[in-house]
Amino acid sequence: MIINGENLILGRLATMAAKTALLGDKVDIINCEKIVIVGKKDNIVSTYRQKFDRKTPRKGPFIPRMPDRLVRRMIRGMLPYKKERGKTAFKKIMCHIGTPDNFKNEKIETFDKINVLKGNNINYLNIQNLCKLLGNTKL
Repeated sequence: MIINGENLILGRLATMAAKTALLGDKVDIINCEKIVIVGKKDNIVSTYRQKFDRKTPRKGPFIPRMPDRLVRRMIRGMLPYKKERGKTAFKKIMCHIGTPDNFKNEKIETFDKINVLKGNNINYLNIQNLCKLLGNTKL
C-alpha cells in the first residue's frame, strides 16, 4: 500500500498505517514533509521543544528532526515495538520525502476522510515547518 501523505492528519494516518502493518501489509508513505499536525503552532512547537530539552545527550530519548524519520517515529509509538509482532510490523513501514521514482507508476492511495482541508480545522502545522523550527538546516 502506497499512501500520499499530502495534507493528511498525522495521528490518524499513523493509526491507519500501524493497523495495516500489523495485519501484514507493507506500507509506504510518500510526501511526509506535507503531513500536518492539528493544533496551534505555539503549542505544537513548545511540546516538541520540551521533548528535545528533556533528553540526556548520551542516553536519549533521541527524537529525529527529518520529516520522514519523525513520521516513522510517530508510527512506532502506535505499535508494540518491543515485541516481535511490533518489530516485524515496524520493518514493513517506510516513509519518504517527496515521491521516489519507483512509485511514480504505481497506484497511490489518499484518504479524504483524514484530509485536514476537508474538515473544519483552521489551526495546523506542516511537518516540514515543524522540523525547520526545531533546528533542521537540511530542508
